[in-house]
Amino acid sequence: MSDVLLTSDSDGVRTLTLNRPDRKNAINAQLWEELADALRVAARDTALRALVITGAGGAFCSGADIGVPEDIHPRHKLRRLTDVALALHELSVPTIAKVTGVAVGAGWNLALGCDFVVATPEARFCQIFSKRGLSVDLGGSWLLPKLVGLQQAKRLVLLADMIDAEEARVLGLVTWVRPTDEIDGFVADLAARLAAGPPVALAQSKALLNDGANATLREALANEARAQPANFATADSTEAYAAFAAKREAVFTGRWALGPGSEKNNA
Repeated sequence: MSDVLLTSDSDGVRTLTLNRPDRKNAINAQLWEELADALRVAARDTALRALVITGAGGAFCSGADIGVPEDIHPRHKLRRLTDVALALHELSVPTIAKVTGVAVGAGWNLALGCDFVVATPEARFCQIFSKRGLSVDLGGSWLLPKLVGLQQAKRLVLLADMIDAEEARVLGLVTWVRPTDEIDGFVADLAARLAAGPPVALAQSKALLNDGANATLREALANEARAQPANFATADSTEAYAAFAAKREAVFTGRWALGPGSEKNNA
């Protein structure tokens, strides 16, 4: 990794920091590729329990960096965005966007691709595409209607209004708004809570919710019925009942509990 994407790990939580503060963390070709690679690496890391995405220098992300021309077909440029959007959406661990400053265009949709969005009151959001003569990308056409409904999605995209953190929260596009001097501690506590959860069960619930948005009730129930036995096959299910009986906090590992030598196998 270069210095355009910073990575730090702490107690099962990985933080990816977009680090182009002079461009308000606009994502250039190098950063798109490194972000996609980092998300693919995260997907293979069995020790990872939660992921935070944030930006350096008081901004989250001002979108794709369109200030540097590239002599390649736009289709290839969009492939980079597709790789990031899919890798983030398919990541099994819970994800948190920590937003300070601006999150616009693809930068906002990068935040919306996370499971939770925590913002400061000063944060500002805009689907800026139409003001640049462009159409929505990085999954915004899929994410926004699901989160706010079709009419509000059209308002945000077609008019490209800048909205503040409180309006974004009311619309359901920000999960929590926290003061600037509290957001780091709040996100750290949230990530720690997620990291302490049962990893297999959380991964399955995340996938069920993502898939359930496009499923019939019958399909969702069938998916749930297929997922639940895998939870009973982990040590976490037994641990949860034991902790409840002992009136203590459960310690979840995600360890597979069935089969020869299963006590040595991680889920």
